[in-house]
Amino acid sequence: MDAIERLSTVEDLRRLMARYVYNADMQRWEELASLFAPDGTFTPHNVDGSVAARMAGRSQIAESIPASVGAEAVVVHHLFSDEIDVESATSAHGVWAMEDLIKRPASTGPDGKPRFTSMHGFGHYRPRFTKVDGEWKIAELVLTRVRMDLEY
Repeated sequence: MDAIERLSTVEDLRRLMARYVYNADMQRWEELASLFAPDGTFTPHNVDGSVAARMAGRSQIAESIPASVGAEAVVVHHLFSDEIDVESATSAHGVWAMEDLIKRPASTGPDGKPRFTSMHGFGHYRPRFTKVDGEWKIAELVLTRVRMDLEY
């Protein structure tokens, strides 16, 4: 892969992650899920490193994220400082510093406990990308957290 092909791939992957956060902010869950490979996974972690959830496949991603976010939520994501390593013409991985905010009305979860009304999080997205039918997709997305400020 020459330098132009590598730079083109890096830009394609930046745009893919930009579409991911745009669809999250617009709460377009099916469109967000379509950015993943058919067997793609999304695994967000808590600040302590424990796994908060593990979603596998587009349908589970499209169903699980809005259930976690909650109805009537306002969601905002920011991505910064990407590092992208292109491994081949069909494989790459990277890391993006991220910040997200969620505001939602007071509610209780399925366990009857109050859910947060405001969340301000900081961390990193660590995607692994694959090319499927000539188009870059997210094969695996891991979200690690360094801080989360919650209000109830």
